[in-house]
Amino acid sequence: MRQQSCLARLLASATVTTMLASGLAGCQTAGMRDVTGSLGTKSATNSETDPHQAAELYGEKFRANPKDVDAALKYGAALRAIGQRAQAAAVLERAAILNPGNKLVLASWGRALADNGQSQQAFDVLGRAHTPANPDWRILSVQGTTLDKLGRHEDARRYYASALRIVPDEPSVLSNLGMSYVLTKELPKAEETLRRAYAGAPVDGRIRQNLALVVGLQGRFDEAEGIVKADLPVDEAAANVAYLKQMLGRGANARVGAADAVRQDSRRSRAESYPRSDGPVS
Repeated sequence: MRQQSCLARLLASATVTTMLASGLAGCQTAGMRDVTGSLGTKSATNSETDPHQAAELYGEKFRANPKDVDAALKYGAALRAIGQRAQAAAVLERAAILNPGNKLVLASWGRALADNGQSQQAFDVLGRAHTPANPDWRILSVQGTTLDKLGRHEDARRYYASALRIVPDEPSVLSNLGMSYVLTKELPKAEETLRRAYAGAPVDGRIRQNLALVVGLQGRFDEAEGIVKADLPVDEAAANVAYLKQMLGRGANARVGAADAVRQDSRRSRAESYPRSDGPVS
């Protein structure tokens, strides 16, 4: 029975767990990056720069001089932009080894590790990228997301609170905090927090998507669609609605799958408790 209860609790969290696959800090639509700001350097890629070209350019510079901090940071940012997360982490790790104690490099390396799903290592590296005497709210926020991914939600919220003491009502931190509440299925509290984030950054599509998601998870689908469509061109609004439906559909499928798994587990437990008369249960 204890095993069944543990499985049921695990499966009951499947709805929100699906969101981790799309980025805890911001469930993304096409072209949307995670909600947490970049760390350590401005992105090497912007609307006027092709990220693949940037990766080629700064990759050549980095290979020519691996100690070049600027090249390493911009190469890592470009690799992240084109989805090569493991390579970005490897490049920035080498840069950190060659530039020991450089906090910009450590911050970018930690962020790349977080992108690559290496949450515990990311948390540890980010802890070396700032000090209690000189805290960086961006790093504190990313450390919070890594703790959320590790299931340490109360610890994560202490990091968000520390970040918010430095930058009260910072939308990106509030959005991360809101998604933390989603992970523990505290949806009204998540909605309240995400509405504060949205009020501070109504044009940030990542925060908009997070708010729409939590509204949709509470069954208010028309309202959720209205949020993702507001003030957007028709094609972009349609893409956002399609993504929202996809995410909410995953949640529904997860709930159905969880229920089926619990029923199967329950039947299996009963069968093990009451073996058939024609022999033991395998």
